[in-house]
Amino acid sequence: KLFQPFGIEIAKKVKRHHEKNGGMSRYKKLPIYLDWAGKESSESLVSEYEKKFSDLVINEVINSPWVSGVLEYLKIHANKQKFFIVTATPHQEILLILKELQIKELFEEVIGSPISKQVAISQLINKYSISTDEAIMIGDSSNDYYAAIENEVQFILRKTEFNKNLQKQLKCRTINNFLYGQTKKN
Repeated sequence: KLFQPFGIEIAKKVKRHHEKNGGMSRYKKLPIYLDWAGKESSESLVSEYEKKFSDLVINEVINSPWVSGVLEYLKIHANKQKFFIVTATPHQEILLILKELQIKELFEEVIGSPISKQVAISQLINKYSISTDEAIMIGDSSNDYYAAIENEVQFILRKTEFNKNLQKQLKCRTINNFLYGQTKKN
């Protein structure tokens, strides 16, 4: 949506790259996309597009459908397990989203960009004395997978329409949703 004013071909190219690089920070993506659109990615222009993108994302995420079973799982297990969010979404933005969805209290801690996922997981493991044998990261991108592997944490890939190639490449557990009995080994 953000790059449609630059023409359908640019918008399609941006969409393909964005979907293929799901866990990549927008701070790295936007200068690339602005370059494709023929714009010099000055600090002020990147900032302007970060704000526009943020507004789009917040609205879309808040209004998107839930992954089946996830909210119920979080609520049922909140007192039995520690849940964390590690995301490439900017920290303040993810906090706003969680507040709007009224689920922030279900998470022990939330870490967003600019802290990398690898660093965030390491920090959480150390801060909460988490045994990596008892930790699981659920994600939907290669960045999620490599952040988990780098920290020796088990990984489950949440299958989406955007990560079909990744589903074929990775040898790990996968999940479609959070309904009982939906996890399988690739």
